[in-house]
Parts: sequence; structure tokens; C-alpha cells
Amino acid sequence: PTTGRTADMEFVEVFDSPGKGRGLRAIREVWAGDVLFAEPPFASVVFDSHAASVCHSCFRRQEKLQRCGQCRFAQYCDKTCQRAAWEEHKQECAAVKSYGKVPNENVRLAARILWRLDKQGSVVSDTQLAALEELEDHIYDISEDDLKDFKVDIHNFLDYWPRSSKPHTVDSVSKMLGVINCNGFMVSDQRGLQAVGVGLFPNLCLVNHDCWPNCTVVLNNGNQSAVDTMYHSQKRIELRALGKISPGEEVTVSYVDYLNLSEDRRRLLKQQYFFDCTCEHCTNKTKDELKMAGVPEETVKEITEYSRTMLEKMEKARIEANYNEVVKICRECVEKQENVLADTHIYQLRMWSTLSEVLSYLQFFEEASTYARKMVEGYLKLYHPNNAQLGMATMRAGVTHWQAGFIEIAHGMICKAYAILMITHGPTHPITKDLEAMRMQTEMELRMFKQNEYVYHTMREAALKNQPIRMMAEPATESIKNLFRRK
Repeated sequence: PTTGRTADMEFVEVFDSPGKGRGLRAIREVWAGDVLFAEPPFASVVFDSHAASVCHSCFRRQEKLQRCGQCRFAQYCDKTCQRAAWEEHKQECAAVKSYGKVPNENVRLAARILWRLDKQGSVVSDTQLAALEELEDHIYDISEDDLKDFKVDIHNFLDYWPRSSKPHTVDSVSKMLGVINCNGFMVSDQRGLQAVGVGLFPNLCLVNHDCWPNCTVVLNNGNQSAVDTMYHSQKRIELRALGKISPGEEVTVSYVDYLNLSEDRRRLLKQQYFFDCTCEHCTNKTKDELKMAGVPEETVKEITEYSRTMLEKMEKARIEANYNEVVKICRECVEKQENVLADTHIYQLRMWSTLSEVLSYLQFFEEASTYARKMVEGYLKLYHPNNAQLGMATMRAGVTHWQAGFIEIAHGMICKAYAILMITHGPTHPITKDLEAMRMQTEMELRMFKQNEYVYHTMREAALKNQPIRMMAEPATESIKNLFRRK
């Protein structure tokens, strides 16, 4: 019964999606860049690995954070953030203190959810379309290995849960941990470049998967910088349309990156979300040939196998932040791939992507830009024209060309990236704002360049010394490709 719960949900309604269970469909026409709904988390926590480097309220990455004086665990940008988070942190604070240690992120999130449920019930606003207990938990599908960890989490939860709080049964605790396991959404830092936490967004959980979706999800970290909390806007996800959606059409997002073969995507979806993908792109194996293309045929097989091994080696070196080794492995591999694999072969694209990122980090901008350009050209043939990954990759390539001094290509790429991110991230997202500043900067430089190349290059040297560009972080070990957080 969803009636009475659609106060602000003017664009979508719950319906029974053939073969998929419940889903959401559009009830009026929507265009590219429209926000179908925005939703704050029911609860969210910072990952264990980022607990000391990310604000527990606004999820911004900060050099200096202030610790909560009581539990010494939670960290905040300032008093403003600490006040904003107190309602959600209050019980956790006391629990951490009396437990004497900090449980892992799953246990912390489950506890935050249950405290809120006990206080407010499982539907906290009239725009929430699903009660928490209606969400899938798939406990009976968990593999043997994962089950061990799962049982440890239950045990730790029961130890951590304060005697003063309402007691919960093993069943209700495992249900909640199961729900988190299937529906936990990756929460990013304010720049949207790295996953730093996990949250539960009940409406988002109703949106079904399609490998070629008509919507995308972005986290808007809101704004908590005003001293007066009245002017704060909260952290929320936004479901944004990638193109025109007609009334009655199901709205979908992709749970996995499209840059995998259909059989690999299906295997991932089955493994992590326990369903068989029947989308058109999987059924017709759309673009699979492009993703493995090359000539001559027998050499392609051999180089593909070789690339697979090299990708594993490269990942290992990358995790260890051994960037010179990463470059060595990639260069060797790219040389073998050249003239055999097509420019859309996904293993070659992965190598180009990593090479451009790492070379750019090591400040070999000219070489980095060559690979960045190849990467974007390949992506354009594979991704949906408004795909967020394509937008981010084009942005990175644009910045790399700017750093290398190729102002015309840089400006063109930055304009293209800006057009995509206006749709996928919207005009107020920090990355879109940065990109707009970058677009104005490159436009101005381009005008100067066309008037007098010599003057332009002299000024540019001076500018580069002054202004290290902020967009290029250290090569991320995990950019956010998967929507939901499954191990």
C-alpha cells in the first residue's frame, strides 16, 4: 500500500515490474538532467578505513579534524558539523564509550538504523516509499565464506548494543545486517572521487538495475558550512534522468560498470545481488564484440590473455602505490597491445586509463595526454553519451591536456565533460562548479593563445607555478564504479 506516501514524489510511483519484483516508474514526462527524487540517508557511517580522515557529519575529507571529546572516535570539521551530527551520534557515542572499542562499519550502521527505527518507526517521512523491513536481505543466499564474517558481525553487534536500548533478537539484527549487505549505498567524499562511507537510502533500493539505464545516482553532500544550522542543506542522493523518460516507463540505474562483457556483468550481478540480468544489452550481448575486438583473430586471444595477467600485476603495484612499477607494467603491455587490439578493447582501455592517471600524477603530462585521449575516444564508442564515468574520464583527460599545454583540445574536452556533468551531477555539485571555473579559465587562455602564442606560453609557465590544479587527486585505488557496496 503506497497511497498517502507520495507527497513530494511527483515524478515516480511504486509498481510491480515484470520479473523483477517491485520497481519505480515515471508518472510524468522527464528530461535529461531532471531530478526524479532526492533522498537523505536513513542512516550512514564513514568506512573504518576513513574514520580518521573524513568528517563523520558531512563526509568531507579534511587534513585536520576535531575529535568528539566523549567517545574519542567520531571526528568533525568543526563545531557546526558536530552539532549537526549529534542527533545521530548521541547513542553511538555512549555505546562506543562503554564498549571500550569501535565495532566495524556494518555493525555501526546497523546500530544507527535500529536506534532510529526504535525511535521513529521504519517510515520516517511521507516521501519514503518503502518500509525498511520490506527491503531484501538475501540472508539465505550468503556464501559459506561470507557467512562466517556475518556471524561475527551479529555477535559483535549484540556485545556492542547497550543494555539501556530496546533489546533486539538475533533474527532482527541479522535481517538488518542482511539489508545493509544488499542495499548499502556507497557514499562519496564531497568531490565525488572516492567512496568514503556507506548509507541506507530506502527509495533508492526500489530502483531496479539495467546495464543501459535511463537514470544515474549522484551523492550531493549538501552544505553544512553555515554557522546557523537553519541554512544547512542535508546530505542526499539524487536520482537524475539521463534522457527523456515517458510516463509509465520504468526508471532504472546500473549497479555495475558497463565496461565489462555481458557475461561478466551478469556473473557479478548474480554473485552480489542474486538476480539474473535480462536487460536488452545482456540478452543481445550488445557491444561485446567491440569490447574484445582486434585483428588477427588468433593473436587477439593470446594478447587478451596476456593483458589479463598484466592487469592483475598492475593492480597489485597500484594498491602498493608503487607508481613507477605501474608505469613499467602498463608500457610493456600497451606496446604488445598496439596494432592488435582495437581501440575499444576493454583491457587496452584499462591500461590507457591507468597510464594516463599515473603519468599525470608523476607529472609526465605530455605522455599522459596521449593515453587520456585514446581512452576517451574508446569510451565514446562504448558508453551512453551521458554516462557519468564518461564525463569524469573526459574531465580528467581535459585537465591532463591543459597541464601538457594543449589548450585547444583541453578546452574542447572540458566543455564536453561539463555538458555531461550538468546532467549527471547537476549545476551545484562541487565538481561541476570546478569544471565551470576550469572552462572559463581555458576559454580565456585559448583566446590569448590565438592572439599571441609566445605571450601565452610565458604567462602559462607563471600560472602553473602558482596554481597546482585541484582536480587531480593521487590515483584513486577505488573510484566509485559500483553503486551499491557489496564485498
